[in-house]
Amino acid sequence: MDTLLSAMKAAAEPTRLRLLVLCAHAELTVSDLVQILGQSQPRLSRHLKLLAEAGLLERNREGSWVFFRLAHEGAPAALAQTLVDALPEDDPTVQRDLQRLDELMGERAQRAEDYFRKVADQWDELRALYVHDDEVERQLAALIAEEAVGDLLDIGTGTGRILEILADKVGRAVGVDLSPDMLLMARSKLERARLRNCAVRKGDMNHLPLGDASFDAVTIHQVLHYAERPAKAIQEAARVLRPGGRLFIVDFQAHDLDYLRSEHEHRWLGFEEDKMADWLNAAGLDPQGCRCLKGKALTICIWTARQPLAGGRSVAA
Repeated sequence: MDTLLSAMKAAAEPTRLRLLVLCAHAELTVSDLVQILGQSQPRLSRHLKLLAEAGLLERNREGSWVFFRLAHEGAPAALAQTLVDALPEDDPTVQRDLQRLDELMGERAQRAEDYFRKVADQWDELRALYVHDDEVERQLAALIAEEAVGDLLDIGTGTGRILEILADKVGRAVGVDLSPDMLLMARSKLERARLRNCAVRKGDMNHLPLGDASFDAVTIHQVLHYAERPAKAIQEAARVLRPGGRLFIVDFQAHDLDYLRSEHEHRWLGFEEDKMADWLNAAGLDPQGCRCLKGKALTICIWTARQPLAGGRSVAA
């Protein structure tokens, strides 16, 4: 009861209610909120601190930036969502705030598109070597949908594409990436698509900023061939999987296109199925098979593995 009373007290102020509404629509920094609300940074920082301490907002640091988003776990999170839903959509203050938020997201989208334009040529050249992305995504989505997924983690999320295609198949989705430019692009895409059950965070695949056994499914899509230590990344993915949870690795089958090292910074020229199985086993996972999609010069593989149930019991494929 004390927790809920504290949360109600923290929300009982006009500016804080406006902050809850805005953070329910997008991940926002203090600077973003200053631009939208037209209030001073110290004032808004104090309001945000109180809301975060009360469990109504989540606070996520990325370098010198801090992003705020409506909380999603616990009694205060449920209260926050109830308050946001209770505010009339035709309230003039709310409408004005959301209009300014749309303008801000438009600016973000433009910056993201400017960055993507710079690297698009390289990506298009690589895509021409393998089966079309749509087919890979369709196969991955079908595998994910075979079982209910409450919480999904996408490691090395890049532009957030995997979050986009899987958002309607999971309860909540989190993408992790080290690149600020990629995170900018991902946030822009997710905000424009109104995918409020998706969020992105800055993080290293070898040291995920996430708790043990906190996800039902983990995807590593076209990332592992850049990793210096793929086995370490797989171990981290296994660490955050709940018992019975599934890992999906999408990457190239072993190949001999050596120029991908020098021109596209690939650390590994794909992976042998036996080697991948060894890494999965070493991480304590049960390999569940591999699905291969052959392209012009490269073959895409979707490796699936599962975290055993408590007590070491395996789960039938």
